[in-house]
Amino acid sequence: APTFWIGIANLAAIAAIGALALNLLTGYTGQLSLGHAGFLAAGGFTVGILVSQWGAPVWIALPAAIAVGMGLGVLVGVPALRLRGIYLSISTLAAYFVILSLATEYQSRIGKGSGVLVAPPQIGSWVLAGERNWYFVLLVLVAAATLLCLNLNRGHVGRAWLAIRERDLAASALGIDVSFYKVMAFVISTAMTAFAGALWAYYTGFVSAEAFTFLVTIEYLAMILIGGLGSVLGSLLGAVFVTLLPFLVERAVEQLAFPATFKTHLFAVQIGLFAVLMLAFLMFEPR
Repeated sequence: APTFWIGIANLAAIAAIGALALNLLTGYTGQLSLGHAGFLAAGGFTVGILVSQWGAPVWIALPAAIAVGMGLGVLVGVPALRLRGIYLSISTLAAYFVILSLATEYQSRIGKGSGVLVAPPQIGSWVLAGERNWYFVLLVLVAAATLLCLNLNRGHVGRAWLAIRERDLAASALGIDVSFYKVMAFVISTAMTAFAGALWAYYTGFVSAEAFTFLVTIEYLAMILIGGLGSVLGSLLGAVFVTLLPFLVERAVEQLAFPATFKTHLFAVQIGLFAVLMLAFLMFEPR
């Protein structure tokens, strides 16, 4: 395949890991999170700081990003025990703004307002570079993340999460430790999300606070809504669909020879089409 499309497949693979993580929390446990972009940023900046400032190898940087994600999961998950619905979503949104503010402050303090350069991961003398090499590595990682989610969802953990999603008071009456499983969902989800952010930083070779706007959170919510809440396969399909959509719109505009004024508003067209498709899926294929 052309290198261009392999690159898009790589982006879709990274997005799939993030979508699987969000679906564990929102789709299976019913905990709406609006801080997803912040958790991605946390993983990306953890790798960026460790690699650029201290030259940390990949086998230290990636586990550190996962550990940061787990810590954030505890910080967000514990207050979530007393919050539901819109109040929970607002608390996760607050976490997003705190993380993004810290990332922006770090960029300005080190004098790199545009972002942080990240050297490619290296194991011994082998350097992971090139779209095709990344493709096979990411394919293995997506397969591992998929198997992890399937095993969690099909076991007692997944059944507890589903019970909490349907009615947490009833789940508690049935003997399920609601607090434990809610925090567990946050910890696993944010750890996987930070891992996806770390992979993105390594893959692009650059991490910046401007890359993690609130629109990123909306895109990930769209992935799990389009694919289906509580569906592992849906997370994968939704990630591919949402990642491909902007490129398909851009190609269509080029092929159909739209006027130049139309092309200047291409981003607005993409957002509008994105919104229409989301509404269509919610109306006609809600599951």
